[in-house]
Amino acid sequence: MTLHYIALLIAGLSVLTCKTWAVVDVSMEDWVDVSLKDQAVIPCIYTLKEPAKMIVWFTKLPGRDQSRRRIYYYDGQKKFIEEGSEYDGRINFTHSHEPQNARGSAILIINNVQLSDQREFICTVHNVSTDIGEGHTRLQIFNSPSLPVIEGMHTGVSVTVEEPSKVALCKVDDGYPRPNITWYKGRFPLQQSEDVKIMELVTTKPNGLFTVHSELYIKVKKTDEDALFYCEVKYFVPGGVRMKESKEINITVHYPTTEVTLSVNPHDRLIKEGDTVAIRCVGNGKPQPIFSFTHNGDELRSDEEMLLLENVKRSNSGTYVCQSFDLESGTSVEDSVNITVHYLDHIVVTPEQTVLDQDGDLTLTCNALSSLPTQTVWYKHDMLLVEGHVLELSNASYDTAGMYMCKVTVPSLPGLQELKSVQISVRGKPKITMEIAVNKADRSVNLTCHAEGYPSPTITWTLSDLWTGQPVPMPEVEDQKTDTGVLSMISVRAKSKLTVYCSAANEFGTANVSHKIAASARVKTTQATSTKGGGSGVIIAVMILFLLLIAILGSILYFLYKKGKLPCGRSGKQDFMKEKASKDDIVMEMKSGKSEEVVLLQGVNGDKMSPTE
Repeated sequence: MTLHYIALLIAGLSVLTCKTWAVVDVSMEDWVDVSLKDQAVIPCIYTLKEPAKMIVWFTKLPGRDQSRRRIYYYDGQKKFIEEGSEYDGRINFTHSHEPQNARGSAILIINNVQLSDQREFICTVHNVSTDIGEGHTRLQIFNSPSLPVIEGMHTGVSVTVEEPSKVALCKVDDGYPRPNITWYKGRFPLQQSEDVKIMELVTTKPNGLFTVHSELYIKVKKTDEDALFYCEVKYFVPGGVRMKESKEINITVHYPTTEVTLSVNPHDRLIKEGDTVAIRCVGNGKPQPIFSFTHNGDELRSDEEMLLLENVKRSNSGTYVCQSFDLESGTSVEDSVNITVHYLDHIVVTPEQTVLDQDGDLTLTCNALSSLPTQTVWYKHDMLLVEGHVLELSNASYDTAGMYMCKVTVPSLPGLQELKSVQISVRGKPKITMEIAVNKADRSVNLTCHAEGYPSPTITWTLSDLWTGQPVPMPEVEDQKTDTGVLSMISVRAKSKLTVYCSAANEFGTANVSHKIAASARVKTTQATSTKGGGSGVIIAVMILFLLLIAILGSILYFLYKKGKLPCGRSGKQDFMKEKASKDDIVMEMKSGKSEEVVLLQGVNGDKMSPTE
């Protein structure tokens, strides 16, 4: 490869210096470029018919005297490297001669090139006649620097400063020869001017490499806050010039506030009482100035640019003013905004609570003061009655009694609504109803007595043995108030036939209902009766007389059967006894006025009642 390199050098030699002493011509390049730590090849081409008698290589020492130091020589047979020199162990030598062309070459090879090798190298060629030819080459060393590092100033720069201010620093290390730094704003290079100053500091490190610091000073404008700044480093390499760019940075530009803007959140809907409202004040300067807020002329406490109003009231309506004060420029500007807090007052219902006589009439009105148009509706038990402020009640009955609800809403502002209830009572003696439910699990009977009327009736329960008439201990009673009266509940598990009485009374009269419960949860029910005062004794006496008549009738029938007077054949008896009764069946007997109805109920185990039961 060395011979190939030599041939190329000989073929392209155009910039060689040539010095001729006697008949020996020596040609060398003016300089050879090489990168630090690489290998340098310095060719020495001479013209001589016979082989050279001696070839000697020298270097010029740095300093003023420019004295020579021999580093290598060749006497035609042996090669000698000067011991103790800085090139000991780092240099090699090759030699060739072409008699037919009368040319020869002597090539000096330097390994692991150092910065100290940047100097002049001299090649001398001696012939047998003691003629000497000499050539000179300067070795140029290069080292590529690191990537440039850019850093902006941590503090902002104000546009009000008249002189250029320092905005950025660019640094590049380990270059050789010295790298050059150029500043850019956008894609345009910055040059020294009245508004742009560039300060450079070049230092040489102990190893001989260069470090360059470049500081950029500019007179900033407001538009510079959007500009991108970077630095570019250009450096030499063997045979050319290369460049590297730093990252781009923004600089912080400070400028005074000339305008402030107020914004209200929520901004997309109306504000109602109870809302949280945030008023934000923003200036067009940088940094943000000091803000102060006032409401209808009164100063308010705020968190810098934010004024937070929690659980607002209608009194929070009005004009809010934000005023800014710029410390640097001493200027002040302001902006204002009007806020309306909408409201809906509590509902007023007239009359609020009322009692009606049966067949009576009543007019209810519902009103609520609001800052916006409202809509009113009346409900009873979640059922819409009428739309509007007025509710008309006529021909009052117990069905009229109950809780009525008035609802006022603001259609244009959802969430703003009020509710008000009013209790309507209807005077009269109690109206009583009974409900019965059989619990199949434990064969107990749950009885519910509901009494309507006003004043609210008092319910009394009585349990007695059906045959003996003796009182039976009462189970636990649970009473509940209702919109129209009272609801009372008990649970009975009969071990023998029982009679259960429910009595409801108020100042207008008494209503009663009774139930007969047979053993194993068999139930007979008697229609409720209503009396003026204590008529329950008469009912009990009638029931006992009725039972005695049934017993007498049964005895007569039995006597006639024994005497053969009753036409009942054996087959009839067998049919009569055909089905076996189930002890788990439940019988309910309901008596109402002159008629009597016996209802066979399905037992707890699902069997049907037999005629014998």
